[in-house]
Amino acid sequence: MIIQEIPLNQIRRPLPRQNDPDKVKALMESIAAIGQKEPIDVLEVDGQYYGFSGCHRYEACQRLGKETIIARVRKAPKSVLKMHLA
Repeated sequence: MIIQEIPLNQIRRPLPRQNDPDKVKALMESIAAIGQKEPIDVLEVDGQYYGFSGCHRYEACQRLGKETIIARVRKAPKSVLKMHLA
């Protein structure tokens, strides 16, 4: 696994999530003040990024107008992606 900055618009989020607005707001304030401290986790499958966790951090960065997000990237085959989508 490697940690890198990834453009937000390159991360696919195939499973819809309901975020807690208060948590997103608190994260927005924290990220604006001190930056993103905890990376989100993404799978890289055939050069495409898929995010299944870190949805509050992802939304906070989006709403702050950030172009990138810090992520722990794990390369995986399509079979692992299919397990996440099941």
